Amino acid sequence: TIMSCEACEDGDLSQPAAKRSKITEGNPPALSISDQLLAIERTMCEELSQIQFSVPVTHIYNPLEYAAETHRCYISRYGNSRKRVLFMGMNPGPFGMAQNGVPFGDAKFARDWLKISGRVGKPPREHPKRIIYGLDCPRSEVSGTRFWGLMESLCGTPEVFFRNCFVHNYCPLCFMAPSGKNVTPPEMKIHERGRMQEICDRSLLETVKLLEVEQVVAVGRYPEMRVRAALKESSGREVRVVRITHPSPINPAANRGWSEAATAQLSELGLLEVVRGTV
Repeated sequence: TIMSCEACEDGDLSQPAAKRSKITEGNPPALSISDQLLAIERTMCEELSQIQFSVPVTHIYNPLEYAAETHRCYISRYGNSRKRVLFMGMNPGPFGMAQNGVPFGDAKFARDWLKISGRVGKPPREHPKRIIYGLDCPRSEVSGTRFWGLMESLCGTPEVFFRNCFVHNYCPLCFMAPSGKNVTPPEMKIHERGRMQEICDRSLLETVKLLEVEQVVAVGRYPEMRVRAALKESSGREVRVVRITHPSPINPAANRGWSEAATAQLSELGLLEVVRGTV
């Protein structure tokens, strides 16, 4: 059964009702933070669609388009308020965000813990080895189960986590080789990656400004590199950039107790209580 996302009407459920975007009687409705964030993403997607990617990339999925309902549910429910901390991933994985539009989007956590709902369509060119099942994806996304599993253990409820934090990806596109293998941005042709980074850097800066982010926690080395590069070229206010280990199973360090390691890193960075919503 498809259920509507109540947050689309009620605003960011991580915030008290008094802090959610409201329509003032007699005045035109102000564009909510979540609608502004969606607009930033739309512009980014339009610009990215103009890039002609070549081998090794043969298939490109944009879940912000075919999973627009579930992605909007995520943004409306949790991205409609200012955030002190922005967790930044790289780009969608084939069994995570590519399936449902939620960063690190393991289907079980997206559906059962984050309470995401909505219809998910299909990309224009679907790879036979990377079928889109939406929130019913039978395969777990290890990075997602580790990431959201940690946040559940630290915070209990999503509302506590999203009180101070938000999770976003640097690039919204999932890239695949002819075999269906995931292609990461560092594996692309230099000029194509350069144009993509130019567009995504601009979107990142707009997002950081909109959400009034104080600290960016890069999940992995590539997003850390891009965040630092983008902020270096910006004349905006000072934003702290730190990194935690990526939870991917292809990262050997993540397979030696990622949850414990990431908790220790957040504690060392002075962010554990911020994540827990206690400060």
